[in-house]
Amino acid sequence: KEEDPYIEDQSKEALNFQITVIIAYFAVGIISVITFGIGAFLLPLVMIGNLAFGIIAAMKSNEGIAYRYPLSIRIIK
Repeated sequence: KEEDPYIEDQSKEALNFQITVIIAYFAVGIISVITFGIGAFLLPLVMIGNLAFGIIAAMKSNEGIAYRYPLSIRIIK
């Protein structure tokens, strides 16, 4: 953790995004229950967004560029 600030920053960023994705999954679940399944069409959007932003972040990190996930709630500082 203290050896490389870049790794610490990117790991916190990835963790914050995954926490945001879990919150989104719960929200879609609640919306689906309330709308009797009609809101379930949002689930693939969350899944595709998680996959796409994860791939983009991996590519940027491999290049040594700090990546900030869009729509991420910064819980862990």
